[in-house]
Amino acid sequence: MAGYYTDEVHGPHEYFELGNFALTSGYTLPGARLGYRTVGTLNAAKDNAVLAPHMFSGTSAFMEAYVGEGRPLDPSTHFVILPGQFGGGFSSSPSNTPAPFDRGQFPLVAIADDVVAQHRLVTEHFGIERLQAVLGWSMGGQQTYEWAVRFPDMVPRAAVFAATARNPVHNQIFIDTWNELLTSDPAFRGGFYDDQAEVRLGLQRLAVSFSLMGLSSAFFRQELWRGLGFASPDDFRQGFIRGYFAPMDPNNLIVQGRKWRASDISAHTGGDLAAALGRITAQFFVVPFSEDLFFPPEDCEADCAAIPNGHYRPIETPMGHFGMFGLRPEDPAAVDAVIAEMLAS
Repeated sequence: MAGYYTDEVHGPHEYFELGNFALTSGYTLPGARLGYRTVGTLNAAKDNAVLAPHMFSGTSAFMEAYVGEGRPLDPSTHFVILPGQFGGGFSSSPSNTPAPFDRGQFPLVAIADDVVAQHRLVTEHFGIERLQAVLGWSMGGQQTYEWAVRFPDMVPRAAVFAATARNPVHNQIFIDTWNELLTSDPAFRGGFYDDQAEVRLGLQRLAVSFSLMGLSSAFFRQELWRGLGFASPDDFRQGFIRGYFAPMDPNNLIVQGRKWRASDISAHTGGDLAAALGRITAQFFVVPFSEDLFFPPEDCEADCAAIPNGHYRPIETPMGHFGMFGLRPEDPAAVDAVIAEMLAS
């Protein structure tokens, strides 16, 4: 069953009712729902659908920045499905789920749960048997890997931007760090605060960690923040990074972070990552950003080498992991070029 709702910040969303949804953690999420957006029109053959899941802290609308007339993801020819994820604030999340699964007692969810929910949306609601492509950045890339391994017959082509098939240990330590910084705010109260704005200090601390890891040293060394309209590095951190995280719900971020930390497609093959990557049948494009501290290019390249139809397409950018934010015009242009090549494969 599908419905409709609006949000004054992000615009119209639709939602797909999942009912009592069984999670991989062993819990059942009652009245679960998946928020999503679409751009373009599904054709009669139902063979022009592209699925583009979003990253940590994002929304269903984020990947819409890569959809437009004359671009590879052109709504005149493609039907682009932009699904939310559990914990994202639109789909079932700590911030919108009633007791006994509200706030700090929201159950553990996994990347696999997001993908199973998206599969139901694609097949049950839209009646699509095979997607044209799946693509995503960061956590959206983790979901893309899960799609390609779990439902290989539905994914003929895919592109992963700045993500790996198994979350690197250094990345896990970063997630542990920002989680500690966020929850150390006394106002967090074990996840049972009354208003996310109460956890202002925790959100500011989290933003500091993303200032360190999300961008490269070259970004600060070359003073690239000047081209973005900021007067100093501190001005950039306050106006951009802290401003970005300030309106977010801490419990939602924690739920997403746990999924990000645990992401590992080798769960399908008893821990054998090479065997899991070997199951991918798609024309699969692995696209790291240079100087990405979350998902280093060397880790991405190792994944690609184990994929039967893997194509390695690194993008050089001083923006590090934040290359997909499109802070420089060169970066979305490079992303578009890979999407175009992937769709033509």
